[in-house]
Amino acid sequence: MAIRRRTGLILVGIAAALLLVLIFVVPKLINVDRYRPEAIAYLQEKTGKQVEIGRLALTFFPVSIHIDNFGVKNPPIFPSGYIVKVARMDAELSIGALLHRQVVIKSLVLEDPVLNLTSDPDGPWNFENPQAKVSVNTLPLGVISRVQIRRGQLIASNLLPSDAAGPIFFEAHDVSGELEQVNLVGISNPSSSSMDGRGNVKAGLLRFGSVEVKNLNSTLRLEARHAFFTDVKAEVYGGSASGDLSFDLSGKNASFKTDVRLSGINVAHLMAAFPNSGERMTGKMEGNVKLAGEIAHTLRPLAGIHGAGHVTVRNGKVPSLKLNANLMKLAHFNDLGPAKNDPSSFNLITTDLELANQRISSRVIDIDGYGVDVDGSGSVSVSGSDDLDYRGLAEITTKEGFFTNTIARLSGATLKDGKLQFSFRIGGTIDNPVFSKDNGYKDVDAVQKHR
Repeated sequence: MAIRRRTGLILVGIAAALLLVLIFVVPKLINVDRYRPEAIAYLQEKTGKQVEIGRLALTFFPVSIHIDNFGVKNPPIFPSGYIVKVARMDAELSIGALLHRQVVIKSLVLEDPVLNLTSDPDGPWNFENPQAKVSVNTLPLGVISRVQIRRGQLIASNLLPSDAAGPIFFEAHDVSGELEQVNLVGISNPSSSSMDGRGNVKAGLLRFGSVEVKNLNSTLRLEARHAFFTDVKAEVYGGSASGDLSFDLSGKNASFKTDVRLSGINVAHLMAAFPNSGERMTGKMEGNVKLAGEIAHTLRPLAGIHGAGHVTVRNGKVPSLKLNANLMKLAHFNDLGPAKNDPSSFNLITTDLELANQRISSRVIDIDGYGVDVDGSGSVSVSGSDDLDYRGLAEITTKEGFFTNTIARLSGATLKDGKLQFSFRIGGTIDNPVFSKDNGYKDVDAVQKHR
């Protein structure tokens, strides 16, 4: 009995030793890095792009290939640079497929990947290669069951018509996530209509045009040159945003759509994100906005954005307008009443918005100021001129004496429920508004005031 026990222990020890040799010694004896030139040549042939690999290594349990400093360079029609660079890739292989002399990646871990997407004015993206003689469909990667991303970056830009580099229109930093059923060939193939990956992603910082969000969480779905971010939740300028965002990269110009709900946005911080905006407005904003448009190959790629929405801003100021004071002076009020200490302040602004042709228009604007309430409509340019074209009906909420009311009525105001009303116009620019009387504007009662 003792002899059998000793024999069993010896066999277990031998098996353990063989296992350790298999795990630690065999991979070192099988120096896969010596096949690195062949691997690079193979990938270059299949992709039509220049490929770099710093080092290859092999481990068992599970059987995995480790790639250090992997990179794919832009094709010749694009400026010098990389489409993708990855500090380390860990690819777990299917043993069953290897026995049949096939390479099937079960899972892939990407450490510190950097993805640079660039669009040419003639249509192709840098991850395509119109000059390649070999179709990318011949790359035998198959569908990868799971892809993990750690500390990634994504940067998207367009080339200008001169083929010079254009501005970055989208970037995401500190990206992490896990995707399932990833088909790399399908993503880059415009004729593919299959689902090419889905999962969840997070980004510490995301910037689209001038707008910046932090701590984004989203569900991501990938199709042929399409990306759909759904159930998005993010921090935006002291508040929060939720909704959906999608990109279509299949056309000559990329396009996007977004439907977002906003809450608690610090308007001053939002305005500061745009060039030359200054301190034009403060307050807290909430509402719903839908935007869409093509991303052009110009120095202002997002100038063609269009959309609509409805927003409410509470407890803020518009310093350049000094709306309360200017309107009361326009009505020949010498005593500004509640507006005296806060000539540019308001309690609430609620309005519809329509963005088209680089102009924001509003059909119904309701402003509850301090001493002045306003119903109006109009538009403002966002092309850089900042010109204003607004009309409205102002009501002075402070009741005045007979003499003041008489003077105001002689100047064109009317008396309703003991309060003076008069129509007005605002022209000029945001920084230099011009107030004037406008006898043709009527009261608007289509607005529903929100408290």
